[in-house]
Amino acid sequence: MEKKTGGSISDTELINGFILDKEKVHPRMPRTVNKAKIAILSSALEIKKTEVEAKIQIRDPASMQRFLDEEENTLKGMVEKIKAVGANVVFCQKGMDDIVQHYLAKAGIYACRRLKESDMEAVAKATGGSIVGNLDAITEADLGCADLVEERKVGEEWMTFITGCASPKAVSIIVRGGTEHVIDEVDRALHDALRVVGVAMEDGKIVAGGGAPEIEMSLKLSDYASAVGGREQLAIKAYAEALEIIPWALAENAGLDPIDVVIQLKKAHSGEKDSAHMGLDLSTGNPINMLEQDVIEPLRVKVQALESATEVAAMVLRIDDVIASRKAPPAPPGGMGGMGGMGMGGMPGMM
Repeated sequence: MEKKTGGSISDTELINGFILDKEKVHPRMPRTVNKAKIAILSSALEIKKTEVEAKIQIRDPASMQRFLDEEENTLKGMVEKIKAVGANVVFCQKGMDDIVQHYLAKAGIYACRRLKESDMEAVAKATGGSIVGNLDAITEADLGCADLVEERKVGEEWMTFITGCASPKAVSIIVRGGTEHVIDEVDRALHDALRVVGVAMEDGKIVAGGGAPEIEMSLKLSDYASAVGGREQLAIKAYAEALEIIPWALAENAGLDPIDVVIQLKKAHSGEKDSAHMGLDLSTGNPINMLEQDVIEPLRVKVQALESATEVAAMVLRIDDVIASRKAPPAPPGGMGGMGGMGMGGMPGMM
């Protein structure tokens, strides 16, 4: 998920591929590459430095020129290997020499350098390519594929978009907003939504949204309470009334009258066909079938909310009982304290 300040929330976009917070390394490289064949390299495209301290002495200009030519030929050979396998896009985890950049641009190859390891793995997943550690071992089978690789300006920065992947196992969302605070809120909401969708797909069990299950449970518990004798029915009715807080809060947040909303929902749930799925339509304030509107919630989330609320309520009541028992006044002493030695009439000698 990439966050960029600028634009509006409606500019937030799901990319069926991957977004790199990188721009092309050379201005002469193409800005757009169709039918991209992507080489993903974890090795550097530059002359390796020796691991031990070494000095090279050059005594005449001809030797110097041969040295420079050999260095250029080595770097040019790297580009030729990339061209030989048919790659037209290169993503490199490490550095890229200026000469390599020049020859890549001359060959019409799009390139980015110094990618994060996590981005390298995500690009490989999205495009179906393999991360290659040794350029000499690269083959056409290692290349990733995408319909389009292009550089786009997002806000004040350039980013690389990889789209049109055949079977992406990694996708990106670019979050836009006017300020950092707005973007952070959108990012948080999207993260919660993605986790909820993941839970629904894992379990394969859902319930209607919009306060529909809470109203249905409240009505059923109220009916059950009347069949239970003793003080237990008071606890059941209190639990049923507590469930109504969900549609009540939805109505308040939408600027509606919560009393009218709860009454209308209870009336709608008294029907016969699909009455249990009737929830609050925030745009109209009327009850509507939530399943038909694709307003759903994972069963696991609903069960977790009910269990957590019940445990908290029970804990509060238990603490109240403990505090009340400690504050209770001591019991008065037994018998007729202070009246010893008196007769039954209360005065001695009155028998």
